[in-house]
Amino acid sequence: MGPLLFLLYINDLPNAIIHNATPILFADDTSIINTGRDARTFQDDLNTTFRQISEWFQLHSLSLNISKTHFIQFSSKSLNDSDINITYENNYISKVNDLNFLGLNINNPLSWKTHIDKIVPKLSSACFAMRAVKPFMSPQMLKAIYYSHFPHIISYGVIFWGHTAPSTRVFRLQKRLIRIMTGSKSKDSCRKLFTSLEFLPVPSLQIFSLLRFVIKKRNFSPQIMKLTIMVPDNTLTFITLRLI
Repeated sequence: MGPLLFLLYINDLPNAIIHNATPILFADDTSIINTGRDARTFQDDLNTTFRQISEWFQLHSLSLNISKTHFIQFSSKSLNDSDINITYENNYISKVNDLNFLGLNINNPLSWKTHIDKIVPKLSSACFAMRAVKPFMSPQMLKAIYYSHFPHIISYGVIFWGHTAPSTRVFRLQKRLIRIMTGSKSKDSCRKLFTSLEFLPVPSLQIFSLLRFVIKKRNFSPQIMKLTIMVPDNTLTFITLRLI
């Protein structure tokens, strides 16, 4: 039907879900968020939601692609996942421990380790490419290569995963790339190198992205907000923002 007509066609899908669930539509990907403390009630709520979806699909002559439909159960590390079965027209919806959601690899404890495991090989390839071309490129060209291979990978979703322990792997690769660009030794400090190249290190990029988000959402936030940010040396930084 074409993207625009398709979006118009499914625009009222959220109205069909009226039982303790939050649908999220993005292009042709639809996600449904449900919460619950009791496993049995949680399962009943999910199955009720899928029955409502099934009725809407039948009314609009659509069908659900079972092979591409999964569910993931988020829980804390101290709690075990419940044994939950979700069915759709007598078909079981498969349960997964991690999935790709709009370019972010999410796992059930939300540790972001899976996402970082996915992007680290890409960043390692960028380091290899930088090492290969450095003898033949000017500093300006090296910066252009950096911007074409590195920032778009580390900036996407950094507001979520940039404060986690696995993010140090990304920061190390960024410092490795900086040292390759500048011809520095592996033990040389990168603090002045980041300043001279005008690059934001991963921890600073996460803080910057968080501040941009707060400013962008200032109309939905209190006038004064205090943020607690963990920086790599395990010290706490308190930032108080007055939103005007």
